[in-house]
Amino acid sequence: MSDLLPETPSIAVLLVAAGSGSRYGAPTPKQFLTLAGRPVIRHAAEAFARAGLAIQPVGEAAPIAAALEGLDHRPVVAGGDTRQASVRAGLEALAELAPDIVLVHDAARPVVPDGTIAALVQALRSHRGAIPAVPVADTLKRASSGTVEATVPRENLYRAQTPQAFHFQTLCDLHRSAPEGSTDDAAILEAAGHAVALVAGHEDNIKLTWQEDMVRLERILSPSLSPRIGTGYDVHVLVPNRKLILCGIEVPHERGLSGHSDADVGIHALCDAIYGAMAEGDIGRHFPPSEAQWKDADSARFLIHAAGLVASRGGRIANVDVTLICERPKITPHAPAMIARLAALMGIDPGRVSVKATTTERLGFTGRMEGIAAQAAATILLPD
Repeated sequence: MSDLLPETPSIAVLLVAAGSGSRYGAPTPKQFLTLAGRPVIRHAAEAFARAGLAIQPVGEAAPIAAALEGLDHRPVVAGGDTRQASVRAGLEALAELAPDIVLVHDAARPVVPDGTIAALVQALRSHRGAIPAVPVADTLKRASSGTVEATVPRENLYRAQTPQAFHFQTLCDLHRSAPEGSTDDAAILEAAGHAVALVAGHEDNIKLTWQEDMVRLERILSPSLSPRIGTGYDVHVLVPNRKLILCGIEVPHERGLSGHSDADVGIHALCDAIYGAMAEGDIGRHFPPSEAQWKDADSARFLIHAAGLVASRGGRIANVDVTLICERPKITPHAPAMIARLAALMGIDPGRVSVKATTTERLGFTGRMEGIAAQAAATILLPD
C-alpha cells in the first residue's frame, strides 16, 4: 500500500472544537479556557502550524477565530450535533484541497508530543489509518451499582489518543456512508474492515476532561523559568527648544534632552537592561542611531520591542527598576505617571515597576544641570 502515498504527502488536520465540554463543568467550553497563558485549542494549533500543516478548524467561528488569531488556518466550518457529524463537515470542507493525509485531532488535547505526527505518517505507508495509543497499565474493574462485578483482563488493551491519521479519500468516503454512533474515526475504518495501525502514544497527550486535568497540563506546558538580570545606563545633554520626555511622559521643563530619538534616558536605560538580561546587545543594536527612520522616534516603540522579545522567547518580565539622576526637574511628582506608562508599554502590572530619582549633590555634569542620566535594572524569567 506504500505506493498509494507520494514520497512527501500533503497533510491537513481537522481541529475539532465543536464540543460543549459539559463534563468539565465550566461556563466556557474547555477548548477555549486559558492554559499556560493561551487558549487550550491554540496549543495544538501552534504545534500543527510549526509542522507546516493546513489547519481546518471545526466549531463555532467567533471563539475559534479569537483563539487562533495570528495563526494561518482555513475558514472555520460549523460543527454538527455529534462529533461524527462535525468531522464529516470538516472533511467535506477539505475536499477541494484533497490532501493525501488527514489528521483528526480533538481541540481539548493541547499537547501534540514530538514525533507523533512523523510516526503516524510512516504507519500510513502500510495502513489506511493509524492512531497513537498507550497500553492500559492499571487493573480494570467492571462495576455495577458501586460494586465490582468482575476484573477485566488488561492484556492487549490500549487508550486511544489523537491526532488520528488516515488516507484522506478513504476516511472521506467512509464517513459519507457510515451510520451515526462511532466513538472515533478509527472505529469507522474498523467497521469497514480496514486494519488500523497503532503507534506509540504519550502520557502527556492528555484530553482535558476533568478540572484536575488542567493542573496536570499546566505542569506540562509551563516550562521552568530561570531568572536573568540585566542593567542599563544612559546619558543625554539638556538643550533648549526641546521637549523633555522621561520614562514615556512629557515633563514640564525649560529644556529637553538632545538625541537622535526623543532621547528618553529612562526608557533607553531600561531597554538596555532588558536586552542585557537576554544577552541581546543594547538598544543601538536594534535601533541604530545612524538610521534616519529613528530620528525623533518615540522611545515607547523601543520598549515595546524589548518586552515583545522577552515574550517571543516564552519569558516574562519579573520587575524593573529605573533611577533618574538629575538636580532638576523634580521627579517624584511625576513618578506615578511614569510607572503607569512603563507598565502599560511592557504589559506588566505597575507593582512590578519602580521609578525613582536621585541627585549627585551638585557634582559632575548632572550636578551642573548639563544633562540627565538614568540607570536601570531588569529581572526577566526565561525558559531553561
